[in-house]
Amino acid sequence: MIELQALTKSYDGAVVVKELSLTVPRGQLLVLLGGSGSGKTTTLKMINRLIEPTAGAVWIDGTETSTIPGPELRRQVGYVFQQVGLFPHMTVAENVGVTPALLGWSSGRTRAKVDELLALVELDSMHVRDRYPNELSGGQQQRVGVARALAGEPSILLLDEPFGSLDPLTRQRLQDSLIRIRREVGLTAIFVTHDMVEALILGDRIAVMNAGCLVQVGSPRELLTSPADSYVRQLMTTPQRQAEVVDALMAEEASEAGS
Repeated sequence: MIELQALTKSYDGAVVVKELSLTVPRGQLLVLLGGSGSGKTTTLKMINRLIEPTAGAVWIDGTETSTIPGPELRRQVGYVFQQVGLFPHMTVAENVGVTPALLGWSSGRTRAKVDELLALVELDSMHVRDRYPNELSGGQQQRVGVARALAGEPSILLLDEPFGSLDPLTRQRLQDSLIRIRREVGLTAIFVTHDMVEALILGDRIAVMNAGCLVQVGSPRELLTSPADSYVRQLMTTPQRQAEVVDALMAEEASEAGS
């Protein structure tokens, strides 16, 4: 379980995240949704202390994270970066095996875990383990990024807009893979996105942020049917408008085909 208690971050007096309190139960995926500058990525990075909070606290499975050394904490929490962040001078197997190496695993255990995780993210270990990141497609690189984040067997997974730069078909396949992986592994996850459709597809719950403040938390259905304010309402009407456009185009196509 992840608990954020009055989490706050400010820079030179400017508040980026203001007294944010949230609970993510074990096994749930929470989406942090908001536009640029809403504070969602800053919030994510405070959870594993890539950014230190100005005030407030983060608790993971009953332990306050400030009591754990930063490097040790980050080995326990999987993190998938927006721009993948694979080490270009390392092979796929070496990238995925970074955390096991830091944890002191044997070479045999590490190799077995690498092969297991590449299969989990639907990559053929025999064909990709000895390749370098620049020899892979964007979708393959992001799959390797997910595998690397899971290599230390974390119970927590943080994802910072991991699919934003991918084409729509690849993005959909990776969304489907993430849903499957999370269920298989039993992860508690926080997923940052500005894409409303992605939030509705992936989230058990969605936390909407605006200007550093938490605006509303609820299930996708709750946000669609009972938006807390005009900002949430505007966000939620975007996928509805898109669906209406598609329905109208299909109706027009059917009408022309029948005439």
